Formats: sequence, structure tokens, C-alpha cells
Amino acid sequence: MFSILRPYIFSLDPETAHDLAIKSLKVNILPKSFFKVEGEELLEIKLFNKLLPNPIGLAAGFDKSAEVYNSLFKFGFGFIEVGTITPKKQLGNPKPRIFRLEKDKALINRLGFNNHGSEIVSNRISNNLPDGILGINIGPNKETKNKEEDYFKCMEKLSIYSDYITINISSPNTEGLRNFHNKKEMEKLLTGINKIKKEKKINQPVAIKLSPDINEEDISSIIELIKKYNIQCIIISNTTDSNREKLSDIKKNEVGGLSGEPLRKISTSLVKKFYKETNGKIEIIGVGGVDSGQSVFEKITAGANAVQLYTGMVYKGPGIIKDIKKELISILKKENLKNISQAIGINA
Repeated sequence: MFSILRPYIFSLDPETAHDLAIKSLKVNILPKSFFKVEGEELLEIKLFNKLLPNPIGLAAGFDKSAEVYNSLFKFGFGFIEVGTITPKKQLGNPKPRIFRLEKDKALINRLGFNNHGSEIVSNRISNNLPDGILGINIGPNKETKNKEEDYFKCMEKLSIYSDYITINISSPNTEGLRNFHNKKEMEKLLTGINKIKKEKKINQPVAIKLSPDINEEDISSIIELIKKYNIQCIIISNTTDSNREKLSDIKKNEVGGLSGEPLRKISTSLVKKFYKETNGKIEIIGVGGVDSGQSVFEKITAGANAVQLYTGMVYKGPGIIKDIKKELISILKKENLKNISQAIGINA
């Protein structure tokens, strides 16, 4: 159905198409069984000490305000991450702010954390409990002077409704956000996160979402802090605001974060580096260019415990999860692996 509708969808402005997708998902009547495949038990995996039906997650950025996560679970995702959620409602940057780079199978966005805010989102989730593993991605409002305080407010407000919380320090579209990759800034932030967790008795695991544009020499100091402050998971990676040289599309120089196929090798290489330096002791979610069983297998064999996608679904539609699962099962059988967990890090 998506292949028939795609020319119409792609004739629309990307944000209009996205808003239309959210509206249609609110009345989603497709049964979950429609997206099941034979042999799915091979894909079961543990993440955050919870059993997932498969390692394929939806990245933050699609369901920004937690409106349609239960409809999305029907597509066969193993887990879903909503957000980025900020303390207060935020409109984001001026439009247009999403661009399709069709020749490169990529997107560029400069949305700027547009979302309904923590109050509305917390009420929404409490009134519509998730049918699967739900992560909540949090960040600061644009005008906030003390960004750390916004993370603490969101932690306190939203963690009870999540299976894990993601600290987003890596969007290129909020000024100063990536400063948290600096050792001093990161230490200050993680100290506060742990203090809030202790004071408010928050037990949900914490993930930190990193930029693909970090310097290789910073990897060791980032890992040192992640271990010191007991961060359970690293999400590698967010969009990149560089790496435009090899792109073909005329929109390649739009300001914003680049996602999709051009990020595939960059993020997989980073996954491998972090896996090797952590000796596989910290869970990793690999993101960037995931749109097939082969690309999932690449990320997992590089050291990821699970993966997330977003841009792949824009180009291939909701049936992408079913197709990935089929291809992944076929790869596992070919490689004589009895479960996807046996593939973690074997090529690292």
C-alpha cells in the first residue's frame, strides 16, 4: 500500500506528510498480527534487563509528543522512543525545517525540539499505558539559561511513565546542547542526574544519546564518565551537521541534522569503537542508516545490543519492520546463529 501512496506522500512537504502520518496513526485499525513473521523467537533479546520481541526500535523524533506509540507498536517494533520532550511546550524553529534528500536516501531536519511539553505528555501516557517497552527522550527548552535544570525537571516528571529515559545532548538544532560532550559539562550534568535519581527514588535506566561528530580522542573520557555515573546505555548516534561532501541532492547544504543512509557507516564505526572500549559491558543502541536486515546485522555485529530507525521508515513505509525481521531471520539461519544475541560484537 505504501508503494502506491508514496508518490502522493512525497509530493507533500515533509512536515505535512509527517503530520498526516500522525493523524492516520491515531485511527490505526491494522491488527498487530499483520506485521508478524515466522521464526520471530530468534530475534528476542534483552535490553535494560527486559525481554524485547526483537532489537528493532523506533528512534525519537517521529512520535515527538507521545501521541501514537501504541499504534506504532503494532508495526512490530521491539521498542519505541518518544520525544524529545522539554519541560515546557515548544514550537521549534521556523518552517520549512525538514528536507528530503531523495538521491541520498536521507533527511535533513532543523526542527528544534517542537513538542507539547512534559505536563501534557505525562498526562497522555498515564491515560494510555504503553503496549510495549517505551523510552522517553528528554532535552532542554531553547530559551532556558540553565539547561541542566531542564533535564532534571523532565527526569522528575516523566521517568515514572517510561521503561528508560534518554538524555539527549546531541541534537545539532539547539544552541549549546552539544557542549555537554565536554568532560566538565558532562560530569556536571550526570552528577545532577544521579542526584535526582537518588532523591526521587527513580529506578528507570538512563541512556545518553551522543553526536556522531565527536572527536575520537574524546571517546575514552566520555566512557570514563558513563561508567563513573552508572549510565546503563549509550545511543550512537544522533544526526550529523557535517559529512555533506559526498551527497548528491541539491538540498545537501540546508542547515540541520543529517540522517539516513549517509550516516550508516559513520555510526556503525562509532558503535564498534565504543563496544571495544567498554568491553561490551555497557549496552549500546545503534542508530543511523538502518533500513534493512543487513544494516541491522552490521550494527549488532559491531557491538550494538539493539538498533533504532526513523529515516528508513520515511522512505520504505511501515512495512519496513516486517521486511527487516524476515531478512534478519534469514541471515541468522545462514550464519548458524540460534538467537540474535549471539551476533553482538562478533565483528568488533
